[in-house]
Amino acid sequence: MQTITWNALFWIIIVFANINGVAKSFLQEGEGRMLYYYTICKPQVILSGKLLFNVVLSTLIASVGFMVYAFILGNPVSNHSYFLLTILLVSIGFAGILTLVSGIVSKANNSTALLAILSFPILLPILLVAIRLSKNAIDGIDATLMNEKLFTLISVDAIVIATAYLLFPFIWRS
Repeated sequence: MQTITWNALFWIIIVFANINGVAKSFLQEGEGRMLYYYTICKPQVILSGKLLFNVVLSTLIASVGFMVYAFILGNPVSNHSYFLLTILLVSIGFAGILTLVSGIVSKANNSTALLAILSFPILLPILLVAIRLSKNAIDGIDATLMNEKLFTLISVDAIVIATAYLLFPFIWRS
């Protein structure tokens, strides 16, 4: 299998695994539990807890996915440290986006299909940067040439998390 195909399939699998795993954070909460949460704490606390759990879960999904995928199809990655750093940063971004969209969808009809439809266009910029970064890690390109893309990914993660903290109180009140 060519490395380009290996890379693209890996990230597609990780995206859909995260949508199925991470995104259910608010969708599995009942109406009574949400009301209970609403009465005992601030929306930022709820978001922080869900976001922290989802970052850990997303990182775990991506790491285990990489190990299984590399075992089955081989491991063409040359620079493992940058590849694993990419997995970590992408997991933070995916968790932030999917947590926010899950909160929005939970106020609609709790539809998982709606979650996938709403989150995929928002996940796309992170996915494209992840594919480029991981291709560079597979090709063994010098780490100093990848720093710009890493800073881009860190910036996108920061924007996603800041936006989630700004918007979530409005979502929580509705």
